[in-house]
Amino acid sequence: MAQQNTDTQYSPEARDIYFTVPNLISALRIISIPFITALISRHSMIEALALIAISSASDGVDGIIARKFNQVSKIGQILDPLADRLLIFCSILALGIAGIIPMWMLVVVGIRDLWMAIQVIWLAQYGYGPLPVHFVGKAGTALLMISIVSLIIADLGSSQFFHTLYLAALAAGIWGLAMYWLAGYIYTRQGVTLLRKELGEKYGA
Repeated sequence: MAQQNTDTQYSPEARDIYFTVPNLISALRIISIPFITALISRHSMIEALALIAISSASDGVDGIIARKFNQVSKIGQILDPLADRLLIFCSILALGIAGIIPMWMLVVVGIRDLWMAIQVIWLAQYGYGPLPVHFVGKAGTALLMISIVSLIIADLGSSQFFHTLYLAALAAGIWGLAMYWLAGYIYTRQGVTLLRKELGEKYGA
């Protein structure tokens, strides 16, 4: 029963289309990430916040357009989460370069995302698209983004308020990392279930 649930829910219906408005929006989000990274690393936080706000707003818009106008695509299912992962990774990298957070946070995120990328490639060999986003993954990503934005805001001043905001944002980031890894564990179990099924059918196990 668990295998059936995983198998039927691993990916929403998608088509082999490429040149769509949602895919263009996702591509523009990815293109904006180096600029956001550079701004944060140079402590140009107002400009960085503006770009992040635009990127976050477009993230919701492309999903609405894709569903409403039947433009859900297989490439879009890869580009959209890829943009989220790159934004988080590069923002944490920039915050580390700026001396705002410890670099070990970047290592923790990098190892998890590398493993997830390997799993996606492995599943793709058997015709599977990205696994469905789990609530824990959404919560972890949201916490990390809240932490990143709050850390950027905290860098704007040196009063007690900004110091308290910094500590709260750092704590939220650590909780976000924990949930990020928990989601990675959940996705790994789902992926292993699918791979066991495929290998069992292939070798008659």
